[in-house]
Amino acid sequence: MPDRPPDQALFVAEHVESYHGGRLSCDQVARFREVVWSYYRSASRPMPWRQTRDPYRIMVSEFMLQQTQVCRVEPRYHGFLERFPSVFPLAAAPLGEVLRSWQGLGYNRRAKHLHETAKLIASRGGIVPDDVRELRSLPGIGRYTAAAVAAFAFERRVVVLETNIRRLFLHTFFSEAHDVADSDIEPLVEQTLPEHEVRHWYYALMDCGAALAGVVANANRRSRHYTRQTRFSGSVREVRGLIIRVLSEHREVSLEQLERAIGPTDERFLPALEGLERDGMVVVARSSISLR
Repeated sequence: MPDRPPDQALFVAEHVESYHGGRLSCDQVARFREVVWSYYRSASRPMPWRQTRDPYRIMVSEFMLQQTQVCRVEPRYHGFLERFPSVFPLAAAPLGEVLRSWQGLGYNRRAKHLHETAKLIASRGGIVPDDVRELRSLPGIGRYTAAAVAAFAFERRVVVLETNIRRLFLHTFFSEAHDVADSDIEPLVEQTLPEHEVRHWYYALMDCGAALAGVVANANRRSRHYTRQTRFSGSVREVRGLIIRVLSEHREVSLEQLERAIGPTDERFLPALEGLERDGMVVVARSSISLR
């Protein structure tokens, strides 16, 4: 992130009149917008998916960014789009090839959902929907991802709420509150949303919220929906990732070869393998295991 004055991460709450419930005043909205835009102009974060208006590329980035940090997504985003530059080659590819290109991002079920979504979109002419309700009907697209694609690709004036935006609104307008529901925050997100430059406004909110992380106490802990991510090391999810990695490299192996390749995993191996088979990502035959 570009250099910035040391107090800028704290600026919003200090410069916006205290919030006491109900609708925000015109002055609160204007001041909030002013300081958020000011921060964004001086310290916006460059990201490749912010440089495109291609709905497909934006959709791919949103799938990748689900529960994954920007620094891990960025290098793999480019490689994935080189292999699958539009919805049609992605839809036509075997799932195993998609999973191989997804390696390193984790949560491989997202790749399967993205692949299924691409096939549905391709079958309907290849046009990514601009309607939130239609987007939410696609595999792997929940409330946030649908709103993000609609806002970032199509400038739709919809409420987008993710961890950085939530942190910023909690810090600014709910500094003394606890157990704050998203339903309390969303009306304020809607009230502060400008008529134009919707996607850049949301980028600005995200960058301001990200700047608060590590500078002040995590305001998201005061959210009713706050949960800690489960530990990856020692989890079944870790073994699922190892299985996918081995099958991406060797395409087809025996059960014994697979167990030997991933090393000791105690009682996690069978639940991981069975889960991958149940999710339709691997094929378990009598003498071999492969990606679907």
